[in-house]
Amino acid sequence: MTGLSDILQPYVDDGTLPGAVALVDRGDGKEPEVAAVGGADAGSEAPMVRDSIFRIASLTKPVTAAAVMMLVEDGRFALTDAVAPWLPEIAEPVVVRTPASPVGEVVPAKRPVTVADLMTFRAGWGFPSDFSLPAVAPLFDELRQGPPQPQAVVEPDAWMAALGRIPMLHQPGEAWLYNTCSDVLGVLIARVAGCSLPEFLAERIFEPLDMPDTGFAVPAGQSGRFTHLYRSGADGGLDLVDAPDGQWSSAPAFPSGAGGLVSTADDYHRFARVLLDGGGPLLSPDAVRRMTTDWLTPAQRAGGALFLEGQGWGFGGSVDVTPADPWNVPGRYGWIGGTGTAAHIVPSTGAVTVVLTPRELSGPAAPPVMRAVWAYAAAS
Repeated sequence: MTGLSDILQPYVDDGTLPGAVALVDRGDGKEPEVAAVGGADAGSEAPMVRDSIFRIASLTKPVTAAAVMMLVEDGRFALTDAVAPWLPEIAEPVVVRTPASPVGEVVPAKRPVTVADLMTFRAGWGFPSDFSLPAVAPLFDELRQGPPQPQAVVEPDAWMAALGRIPMLHQPGEAWLYNTCSDVLGVLIARVAGCSLPEFLAERIFEPLDMPDTGFAVPAGQSGRFTHLYRSGADGGLDLVDAPDGQWSSAPAFPSGAGGLVSTADDYHRFARVLLDGGGPLLSPDAVRRMTTDWLTPAQRAGGALFLEGQGWGFGGSVDVTPADPWNVPGRYGWIGGTGTAAHIVPSTGAVTVVLTPRELSGPAAPPVMRAVWAYAAAS
């Protein structure tokens, strides 16, 4: 009988991955199936293990969204509130006259940016499908958007000051643009809560859910469980991007709410189960419903096609809206991390899938190993 290890092992055998960890919880009340295959790093005899720690990149986004909803339920602000009182740097933003206009050719924003704009990625800043647009370059050059590089980003106040100088690509509420809004939300959380983003997430999410291996740096003394990170090499092999003593070995100046966390399969499974089980002890069922609802228009989904592949967007993650593939069940919520990670929940069945690999994606689309795990989970 085929098991989860059998799904992962071919990608190790053919050199695609040095190793991987995956978890499938079928929502049937039984213990989840977990498989760890291959090695902890390329060429090493040390095996990958169930509690290996990975850079989870954009799987940080649903966690950040949940933290925002906790503050909403605390009564600290409403989704419809403008963010200017806490983020004065973007109180009076400007927008390029057209998406293709030079960065100096701007008009005032027609209305303030709200919390909901940031949560739905429709605030006006972020990645479009066309990276050549002039207003995209400052996101890379000044904000260090793109593949996570924690030690290369300035502290939050300086980062927000830089954002305030960068024009929006679209008016608030008009278009879905990837990534940047989650980083802004991370700053918003810290300023509203009066503590750092790592402190808030630890106190309100990671400690209550018993997620000891999740944070913005590898836990002290646990670097032996931290995987190396690779990307595709020019010769078809694997090139090292980051080692255990690298970018995530110490706390960053800018804790990225978009892609800064490290975690394990079991830690992230605990977070995912909260979303499936009605939000307790973190959130109300209504807050979870809002997180996992698609908020985009068909035109906005089409505009984000490079990233969304026809999916919608909730708060911090995609929402499947049409059954295009066997695993693509309407209502499935989750996301993919650029460092080779993915996690999804299926509310209709109570299922969870977590796929953790140490190889960067070569583009926004999910690689075959993720699709293979999803298909396996759906079939079983």
